[in-house]
Amino acid sequence: MSLPKDPFILFSYVNTQLRDTGATLAEFCAQYGVSEDALKQQLSAAGFRYDEAQNRFR
Repeated sequence: MSLPKDPFILFSYVNTQLRDTGATLAEFCAQYGVSEDALKQQLSAAGFRYDEAQNRFR
């Protein structure tokens, strides 16, 4: 499965997966074959920042 292109849908999808699977962001990125930095940049462009302590984008 490829990740959603729309940043708002991507935001929701990533946070849901992190919450439901308990995976770290690094584990999520490895599973989907995406760069952690690229994912953070894509979501940052839409105004979202990764909160490592809560393991989610806000």
